[in-house]
Amino acid sequence: MYIPPLNRVEDWDEIQLFVASVRAADLVTVDPDGLPVSTLMPMIWEGVAPSTGNYGRLIMHMARGNQQWKTIQPGTQGLAILHGGQAYISPSNYSNKVTDHKVVPTWNYQSVHLSGTVEVSEDVELLRQIVTNLTAHHELNRDLPWSADESDPHYFELQLKGIIAVILHVNKVEAKSKISQNKSQEDRRRIVEDLYTSGIPGEEVIATEMQRFLQN
Repeated sequence: MYIPPLNRVEDWDEIQLFVASVRAADLVTVDPDGLPVSTLMPMIWEGVAPSTGNYGRLIMHMARGNQQWKTIQPGTQGLAILHGGQAYISPSNYSNKVTDHKVVPTWNYQSVHLSGTVEVSEDVELLRQIVTNLTAHHELNRDLPWSADESDPHYFELQLKGIIAVILHVNKVEAKSKISQNKSQEDRRRIVEDLYTSGIPGEEVIATEMQRFLQN
């Protein structure tokens, strides 16, 4: 991923919180014909210990009918793309729009790329653990969390037969936050106000992130 120094995120707490909040990733691999293939999957990033050089594992599962997993051989490299908020930024927010007119539109966004070796498995016990853990993770903030053990046992076992475990053993982490860091505080305040009132779904996410770094 292209990351100018101003947009690079290196705070591990920030990166892990971002990944946990996104909760799903596009896993990209390349098939034997050289064609890129991608599947969006809910995920959990576990076992991360950056101080020891351990970037953990991304735990996922995909449908057995999905042909992507059949193209993944031992040693296959994969890229998990995690998208955060994104927003169009209008030049109308910049103070110099009426002076030197040296303004152009841009796109603000946040993203994390996790790269590594992909493993697939049909092991039923592993699949049961993955589904149970994913369910608990995504039900965590509900008033009445549903747990996997509430499912009809026979039905649950049948569903496990329809999925494949996918694990990305992460060896590279890239994090980018492009939120107008190159603009003045005044311009950034105007952008925040513009995004909060735009009415376009998702733009308030970028506005909130920008607001965190504005000086009072």
